Amino acid sequence: MAKVLVTGGAGYIGSHTILALLRAGHEVMSFDNYVNSSPESLRRVAKLAGSAAQIVRGDICDRVALDAVFARFVPEAVIHFAGLKAVGESAEKPLEYYRNNVSGTLELLESMKAHNCRQIIFSSSATVYGDAQYLPFDENHPINPTNPYGRTKAFVEEIIRDWVNSWPEASGVLLRYFNPVGADESGRIGEDPRGIPNNLMPFITRVASGQLSQLGVFGDDYETRDGTGERDYIHVSDLADAHLAAQSFAESKVGCEVLNVGTGVGATVLEMLSGFERAAGKKIPFEIMPRRLGDVGRSLAAVERAADLLNWRAKHDLTSMCNTTWNWHSKNPSGYD
Repeated sequence: MAKVLVTGGAGYIGSHTILALLRAGHEVMSFDNYVNSSPESLRRVAKLAGSAAQIVRGDICDRVALDAVFARFVPEAVIHFAGLKAVGESAEKPLEYYRNNVSGTLELLESMKAHNCRQIIFSSSATVYGDAQYLPFDENHPINPTNPYGRTKAFVEEIIRDWVNSWPEASGVLLRYFNPVGADESGRIGEDPRGIPNNLMPFITRVASGQLSQLGVFGDDYETRDGTGERDYIHVSDLADAHLAAQSFAESKVGCEVLNVGTGVGATVLEMLSGFERAAGKKIPFEIMPRRLGDVGRSLAAVERAADLLNWRAKHDLTSMCNTTWNWHSKNPSGYD
């Protein structure tokens, strides 16, 4: 079993991954500043797992705090989630995104090297691909992100690749997520965005529960089955399992690998909406809105590489994604508050 430091560990994907790590018997420390998360998620994870992660409140841009964590915990691997992640906000506040996502990762990698921690699994994104030259996206598709958020992910990928190549003992796995949705089947942890949600699923849940009046569907003139944007949605529990597989892979390998994490199956906004209406047992009002700046029409993952290298494949379907999301939200209408 390994000692794993998880940056952004209290967040949506981080908390589910810590749960999976603890259940697998790993020793875990969470490092999070709680800007977009709640420490309550980790308290619930401890109850679900029957064991707890060590918890440190801190910021990845704070090198002194990072060095203290590495000296105290001495992790063998880092799973790096910490970062700002809203596409629209990144266009409004690009410098904030570059400072946090890129500069913060530089501080993290320098601290890792200083403390001889050689394994990193990075939370990247399919947004690095930009507009599709062909579909599904495979890992050799050209990189051309269309927004500052995506560019920070692309820049950090290159930084990690160079860091790994400069250190013969180092290992890096760059996981390009497609669209994480769903929640742990217990309904105890799930996605809890601050303010008006940027992602589709939490927006749908708030409309379904009456917290928002209607769903805005951004664009109905894309070249898809029904004109709305098509995405490869992946259940967050499958995504968490992918991180366990990536950590195990990094333990026995050197060098840097980039892997898509998706299902290989797409759903449009209206198809996802229909699936959620079945899960919630109610109609959900929506309005067609103009396209959002930076959005792409279709995004679909080629998933063979992750299956070959990690022996991992997604297991949950769209019905499970919708059912577990509604289970979480109906039990926690105000999230962790």
